[in-house]
Amino acid sequence: MTCTPGQPCEEGKKRANALAALALMAVIFLLLSFASFIKSRNQVTPDAVHFANHDAVEGKRVFQAYNCMGCHTLLGNGAYFGPDLTKVYAQAGPTWLAAFLPSAGGWPTGPAVQVLLQNPEQQADAGVADLAAYMKKFPGAAERIQRRGGHPSYMPNLPLTGDEVNKLIAFLKYTSAMNTEGWPPKPHVDGLSFPQAKPFPNVAAATVGAAPAAAVSAAPADPAAQGKALVAEYACTSCHALDGSKKVGPGWGGLYDASVKLTDGSSVKADDAYLAESIVEPNAKVVDGFVAGTMPSYSSMLKSDQVAAIVAYIRTLQGGAK
Repeated sequence: MTCTPGQPCEEGKKRANALAALALMAVIFLLLSFASFIKSRNQVTPDAVHFANHDAVEGKRVFQAYNCMGCHTLLGNGAYFGPDLTKVYAQAGPTWLAAFLPSAGGWPTGPAVQVLLQNPEQQADAGVADLAAYMKKFPGAAERIQRRGGHPSYMPNLPLTGDEVNKLIAFLKYTSAMNTEGWPPKPHVDGLSFPQAKPFPNVAAATVGAAPAAAVSAAPADPAAQGKALVAEYACTSCHALDGSKKVGPGWGGLYDASVKLTDGSSVKADDAYLAESIVEPNAKVVDGFVAGTMPSYSSMLKSDQVAAIVAYIRTLQGGAK
């Protein structure tokens, strides 16, 4: 650009203003870049969040390895097939997650969560030792147990190991601790009368007083029928198929009296004694192809006659559900 002869020339002034504006934007960019590295923004870092000797960095790797964002969102980013997971730890707590993640094809029941709450690591992280106190502290768990416990879910069972589950819990604990700066926005529904604006019933208040009532309080006389009711109450079919197919644990169809190969190379007959032992001491004899520590012990949850009833029910499953 040149100046017109005989006219005042402001080319130099305009060029100087443009360079000054560019310099100002460069300074602002550098200052903002520097500020992003300052640790005074009250943001938690993943290496500072732990669960069961694992930090959130390890959990993030598991989260990415299983492509969890192919179905779920974090901070609204990802797919929308499943719910947003940003605050799921704060809502449902570590023990509900530990009950759900290894057998995600079915929603865990109250007794299933109570069994895992016996774990000292779970008690230490949750800060409570009994189910009633847990559901009071994590009302999202109470809501999930009350409305969905024992029912199938839309999520497939993933081949997660015990360590991978703990790492995922560490990662979800971290996302719950993040300062989301007001996200997600909460819609204002005050004064709106249509059904979609009404809040969910406060099921948490109805369930925190005591553990869920046992489905077998009036136990049937037939041991196999009582066992079937116990299996439903404890959501055993979340991990065990009623036919011979493999889920999180071995299938029960045709299992009774069959020869079972163990991880140490030996074999054992799946008789009453073996099945009862597998319920109360699941790590005593681990089936080949499965990992020790996946199934919790039910020794403090079930009485000996209840264990015998479950064994009696398994005895009836000669190839499929009855």
